[in-house]
Amino acid sequence: MTSRKRNLAGLLAVTIPALALASGPAFAAPASAKVALRSDVVSAVSHSTETGKVASGKHVSVAISLTPRDQAGLDTFIAKVSDPKAKEYKHYLTVKQFAARYGATSSTIAKVTKYLRSQGLQTEKASANHLTISAGGTAAQVEKAFGTTLAQFREKGGNHTYFANTAAPKLPTGIASAVSDISGLNNYAKYHHNSQANTAPHAVSPHAAAGLNPTTAKKAYNLTSTVSAGYNGAGSTVGLLEFSGYSQSDVTKYDTNYSLSVATPTVVSAGGGTTDTSGQDEVDLDIEVVQALAPGSTIKVYEAPNSDAGETAVYSKLVSDDVPIVSISWGIYESGETSSNRTALNTDFQEAAAQGQSVYAASGDSGSDDAGNGGTSVDFPASDPYVTGTGGTTLTTSSGTWSKETAWSGSGGGVSSIFTRPSFQTSSENSSSYRGVPDVAADANPSSGWSIYTEGAWYEFGGTSAAAPNWAAFTAILDDEANATGGSTLGYANSTIYALASSSSYSSAFHDVTSGSNGSYSAGTGYDKVTGWGSYNGANFIAAVI
Repeated sequence: MTSRKRNLAGLLAVTIPALALASGPAFAAPASAKVALRSDVVSAVSHSTETGKVASGKHVSVAISLTPRDQAGLDTFIAKVSDPKAKEYKHYLTVKQFAARYGATSSTIAKVTKYLRSQGLQTEKASANHLTISAGGTAAQVEKAFGTTLAQFREKGGNHTYFANTAAPKLPTGIASAVSDISGLNNYAKYHHNSQANTAPHAVSPHAAAGLNPTTAKKAYNLTSTVSAGYNGAGSTVGLLEFSGYSQSDVTKYDTNYSLSVATPTVVSAGGGTTDTSGQDEVDLDIEVVQALAPGSTIKVYEAPNSDAGETAVYSKLVSDDVPIVSISWGIYESGETSSNRTALNTDFQEAAAQGQSVYAASGDSGSDDAGNGGTSVDFPASDPYVTGTGGTTLTTSSGTWSKETAWSGSGGGVSSIFTRPSFQTSSENSSSYRGVPDVAADANPSSGWSIYTEGAWYEFGGTSAAAPNWAAFTAILDDEANATGGSTLGYANSTIYALASSSSYSSAFHDVTSGSNGSYSAGTGYDKVTGWGSYNGANFIAAVI
């Protein structure tokens, strides 16, 4: 039965552990007193030197994230829509339905907008999900509106400069409870992409010689027969979250070399888009992996500035557009996010789950020490329970078919320090009371990676940035076959993945990775904190789901 989206009522009180969020704004009478938002100062300020104030006339764009209405009800809905035993299973909401039930009320939006305008800021219409309001004005107006100071900083030990608020922003008591986060008060470039090139560029004549390609990748992951039967991702849309632009000519070269008949990706700008191309190899990698496996899919490249404002804008856009499948190859160690920013983004990911969006995020390329401080830490957003964290393996084939996978040493994984263990992870899978990461994995070792054309040359690329779009492309193929045969599309992936992994189909639907480590954690039978449940066995996984 294909996933459906409709209104549901009368849900029982069941919750999935996540961040503790307010159930909704309760307005007091307008007052002149202001209250501070919690922990809304970028962590880099603590190890930077202030060099001066931001010019008062400088234009600053901000995004105000609104507190969802009926948080407890949203938790309950997700629990039911994710439970294979519940009658509401996979009866997902549309964006309009989500906004009507869980988005901020029209009254709340009007009050917040009125305040912003009263401070001289220009505002835009609230996002379709009724959870984000974009605004802008001079630095002086922004400082006045949010009761903080914007200063210039230089990071210690380097030449990186940026501006940021020096203290948590403040809002009048009459609207403070309606706002969960204010992004845009800094321009600190925060996200890194999780891709790695194996070697210097290598010459090809006429094709790249090293790495997985459209033919070998499908064969290795048991997708050849499925795609040959016509299920190539047609009708499926994959949204790629990017903080960099890319070169379409590189992608065209890849497609031409492998004789791929594909639609040209569409660029969707969020938060003003980006002119930065420093991460174009990442974008090329994401696009080319999806096209290699699911050439019939529609690819939308969501581009945003690499800042917390860009981050807020692009996630709001992805859920407001209800993109069915999302791949995220950019991340940051958990504590690198402010708590208010995590709260706002977690709400977006909850919306994605409620709407049946399959969201994959690279788990990081720094093994068990994502923060690089000698301890154990995991990558965000892969650690969010409403996102499917995607780890990395080293793939070995025999005559082109899958032979084995071992844990790649760089595969990000471990235990979240923020999110409690979700209901889909049992104590036997994860003995910690906090979320285990990742959920699944795929080839990510640069030595067994993908043949990718970028910046005018061929490279062999790995990293968990290659694993996330791999799973996204696979989901496009699965959804294509499900829609054609009347089966069930994947939807919110974690609920289906964990249910399938706990069933008798596990050994046939997954490649269990049982050896290797990422530093502090080792792979083993079943679930582990290096490769999750392992990689997919394409045709078998699809048959078990639909």
